[in-house]
Amino acid sequence: MGGKCPHRKVKKRRLSHKSARRTKFLVKGDDMIYKAVQKPEEELKPLPLDEDLPGMGQFYCLHCDRYFSNTSAMDDHFQTKRHKKRVKQMMGPAPHTQLDAELAAGMGMPDNGPKLMSM
Repeated sequence: MGGKCPHRKVKKRRLSHKSARRTKFLVKGDDMIYKAVQKPEEELKPLPLDEDLPGMGQFYCLHCDRYFSNTSAMDDHFQTKRHKKRVKQMMGPAPHTQLDAELAAGMGMPDNGPKLMSM
């Protein structure tokens, strides 16, 4: 009586649907979000209406880079552990940038030493 679980196909489909849903909206990098969070509130502009985004693009969490369909969904999101952790992370030191990664990998500017006098 061995064999595969009869519910395996359903589970597989559900997981692939979730991953497709996650990649539907492009997510900004941590360094871009950090710069946006550090801006003073005077510079933040009102969000434009966009029919392609949930809630016409009006309900946006700056820290998590997510759009919500209404205010109650956004308020529920503000109470989650994931959002609170993200706010704490964005209020800390600046995240690593692409330049930091390239320097760590040895792909930065070459250091040829001091220039010698030519004769």
